[in-house]
Amino acid sequence: MPLLPAPPPSTATLMPRLHLRLPPPLPHSFLLLRHPRLLLLPAAAAASPPPDALLPSQATGLVAASQANFMRVIVASTAPGLEQHQGADLLCVVRALLKKIRRRVLVGDRVLVGAVDWTDRRGMIEDVFERRSEVADPPVANVDRLVLLFSLDQPQPEPATLTRFLVDAESAGIPFVLVFNKVELVDQQTISYWRDRLKSWGYDPLFLSVNQNSGLGALEEMLEGQTTVVVGPSGVGKSSLINALRCNQNISEEDPIHQLVEQNSKWFGEQRVGTVSKKSGKGKHTTRHVSLLPIVDGGFLADTPGFNQPSLMKLTKQGLAETFPEIRRMLEENEPSQCLFNDCAHIGERGCVVKGDWERYPYYLQLLDEIKVRESFQLRTFGTKRESDVRYKTGTMGVKQAEPRLQLKKHRRVSRKRLNQSLLDDIDAEMDDPDDDYQFGVSRRAGKR
Repeated sequence: MPLLPAPPPSTATLMPRLHLRLPPPLPHSFLLLRHPRLLLLPAAAAASPPPDALLPSQATGLVAASQANFMRVIVASTAPGLEQHQGADLLCVVRALLKKIRRRVLVGDRVLVGAVDWTDRRGMIEDVFERRSEVADPPVANVDRLVLLFSLDQPQPEPATLTRFLVDAESAGIPFVLVFNKVELVDQQTISYWRDRLKSWGYDPLFLSVNQNSGLGALEEMLEGQTTVVVGPSGVGKSSLINALRCNQNISEEDPIHQLVEQNSKWFGEQRVGTVSKKSGKGKHTTRHVSLLPIVDGGFLADTPGFNQPSLMKLTKQGLAETFPEIRRMLEENEPSQCLFNDCAHIGERGCVVKGDWERYPYYLQLLDEIKVRESFQLRTFGTKRESDVRYKTGTMGVKQAEPRLQLKKHRRVSRKRLNQSLLDDIDAEMDDPDDDYQFGVSRRAGKR
C-alpha cells in the first residue's frame, strides 16, 4: 500500500501563537465625531467631548440666542491649534435630523457644531449634550436660577397671575427669587402690605427700584457665575433690570465679553426698553425672543418675552399640591397623622389635614380643575400609551441609530375603490332617508297647487 504524503504543516504549527489585545470599544462621542454619517443616539451625549476628539471643522459651545431659524453659539472648545476662536460666536442652523426626531435645541443648550466656517463664522448644530435643567415658559435649558420679576405699580400685581408664576417656578425645581420693581411709585405702606402678604404665602421677596438704581446689591450677589433667567409679565422692567445689572459690572475693554458685545450689538448688546400702555395699564411686548446676555465671572442673564399666563403643561394633579408652601407647611405640622389617602387632592376629602382657611385656596382649586380638564383631554386624544415619534435600530459596531417614525397611513392616498364605495354608500343612505321622500312629496303637491 503506497504511503500518502504527509499533509503540509498548518500555519498554526509554523507560527508561534500570538496573544492579540483588542482595543477597547470607542466612546459614543468619538464615533459621532469621526463618523458624521452615523445617526444620533436615543439620548443626548452626557458630556462634551475632549478637544482632541474634535475635528478642525467642529466645535462645542453654548446657544446664547435664537431668532427665526438661526442660533448664536458662543464657542467653548475647539480642535488643537484653533484655540484663538474660543469665545467667538457662530451663526448656526439646526441639523434637519434633529428636527425630524423632535430633539429641540433651546437657548442655554451645550451643543456640538459641525461644518464650521471659521472665516464667515457659520456652522450647523449636530448634537445636543445632556441638560442639567429646563424651563418650559420660556424655553431655556441649563438654568441655575430664576428671577420672578413683578412691579408694585404700572402694572399692579395680580394675585392670580402671581400665583401661576410661583407655581410654575416651584414645579421647575430650580432655585428662584421673587423680586418687586418700581418701589418709587408707591408708599411704604404698600410695600409693607405686600411683604406681609407674601410672607403668609411662604415667600420673602426683594424690593428694588431699577429707575433709581437702588436695592440691586442683594440681587447681584446671587447672580455671580450663574445662568439666570428673568421672567414675569410684560412691562414690569425685565429688560431695564438686565441693563442695570450689566452696567453696574464695568466690563473692561480687554475682556472677551466686551469684544463679543461690540461685534454683535444686535444679539448681545443693550436690551430695548418699552413703555406701559396708558389705555390698559399693562406692559407692551418689547422683547421678541430669548437671549443669554454674557456678564463677568462667566455668568449669563436671560431676557425673555413677557407673558401673563404660564401654560403649566407639565404639572400634574399629584404635583400641584407640592408647589404651594401653605400645603407643605400644613402637611409638615401634621406629619404624624398625614392625610387618610395617599392620593388625596386636598379638596375636603375625608381624613384630609389640609384645611381651606388660607388665602390662595381658591386659586389652588381653580388650577386643579384646569389640570383635570387638560389631563382628561389628553387621555381621550392620545390614550394611555402613546407611540414614540422616534424608533431605534442597531447599526455599525453596536451603535443605536435613531430615525423618525412615520405616521402610518396618514401620508397615503385613499384608494379609488374605497373612495367610490364611500360615494355609493352616501347615495344609498340619502335614497333610503324617509324624511327626504316626505319633503319631496310635499314640494310636488305644493307645486301642483
